[in-house]
Amino acid sequence: MRSVASLAALVAALPSALAAYQGFNYGSTFTDGSPKAQSDFEADFKTAAGLDGTGGAFNSARLYTMIQGGTTNDVISAVPAAISTKTSLLLGLWASAGDGNFANEIAALKAAISSYGDSLGPLVAGISVGSEDLYRVSPTGILNKSGYGATPDTLVNYISQVRAAIANTPLSGAPIGHVDTWTAWVNGSNDAVIDAVDFLGVDAYPYFQSTEPNGIDQGAALLNTATDNTASVAKGKPVWVTETGWPVSGDTSNLAVPSPENAKTFWDEAGCPRFGNVNIWWFTLQDAAPTTPNPSFGIIGSTLTTTPIYDLSCAKVSSPKPSSTPSTTSATRVQHKTSSTTSETPTSTVFTVTSTSTSSSTSSTTPPASSSTGAAGGVGGVASSSTATKTTLTTSTASSSATSSTVASSSSSASQSPNGTTTATGGVSSTGSSSTATGTGATVPTSGATALSGSIGAGIAAIMAAVLLL
Repeated sequence: MRSVASLAALVAALPSALAAYQGFNYGSTFTDGSPKAQSDFEADFKTAAGLDGTGGAFNSARLYTMIQGGTTNDVISAVPAAISTKTSLLLGLWASAGDGNFANEIAALKAAISSYGDSLGPLVAGISVGSEDLYRVSPTGILNKSGYGATPDTLVNYISQVRAAIANTPLSGAPIGHVDTWTAWVNGSNDAVIDAVDFLGVDAYPYFQSTEPNGIDQGAALLNTATDNTASVAKGKPVWVTETGWPVSGDTSNLAVPSPENAKTFWDEAGCPRFGNVNIWWFTLQDAAPTTPNPSFGIIGSTLTTTPIYDLSCAKVSSPKPSSTPSTTSATRVQHKTSSTTSETPTSTVFTVTSTSTSSSTSSTTPPASSSTGAAGGVGGVASSSTATKTTLTTSTASSSATSSTVASSSSSASQSPNGTTTATGGVSSTGSSSTATGTGATVPTSGATALSGSIGAGIAAIMAAVLLL
């Protein structure tokens, strides 16, 4: 009969890929719109891995685009930087700039495989097709002028293209998913996307949920609720926390006060119980170079340093707080971070949005965009009618009464683009190459065990099998 010590040794010997991924979100540009070079990403990744109090655990990076800033379809320099620093990657392809831009994303993905495939393959945690695209075409996203999005059929098509691009390559085993708000995930009209993916990524920011009690004492519970709501419709597929955080500075949002002290509380209560147990990418390592947005979520300031603004050690954290009961029939608020400016407007099929509201108090979870028309990958007209408690979305492909997808969120919410940097006002979502990106934060992460990837699940099965042999 095997001893506990021998079982522990067996578990320790399992591949590192079976451990949960944890890291930060990284945009393709600095806050002034200038593109990051390989050396910049390498410095970021080394800083994250060396953060005081973390034991080197933050060694993963989530990207929004495969395209290097300032180019049409060159491979983003974060890829060779990750290889040189042994940083795992949640790759991202920007999906809200139309078919032409997505073709460039696919071209960059194929080029990355061609140039770095054997070295890149083992580092890929997964591939995200799009980020909050469904939210941006929802009634709430339209009402908040959150920018270009993509409908479910468009995303399913893009997901199929990615599967074809990685087939029979070193990336063929990578799980493919989509990132969105929990209110988008619980909207039944988006079920086709859930069917098409291997994992569901959730973005969530309690700070922006300004239409309900959202003080720091409610932060972890709001995150748990969003995670649980997503898990309730995930059809057994893993839910990953792809963006969440609390600002260290900026304006107060209802009861949510930005401060290093509150950011640490959210880290301790919402992050620490998940670190090592759930695939999670925090927002963010640094968002203050060279300028500081309002609000600012960076755990370090304008200078790269391994000394964080607040303690990251999780020393006083013992166990997770209980999750709140899922509520998919009355989705409350969604959280979003502010958006960054964009330097280029995508050119592709244009759709016209018409929205009306019977309640001026309705607020949504993503940022306002500068225009109500934009590229959406061939989507037809989208008309919406929304109140604070019920929304209806009609598209060229589907019509649904989306009570469960209704969102009341902060009017200061933001939309997101590939560079991942943030500014105070939402702008038009941009492509992932030469334009700067708007960064939305949105709904929250995944809950505990459901956030594990397929490979992690396989690891658990292996551990259970080993236990049975004891």
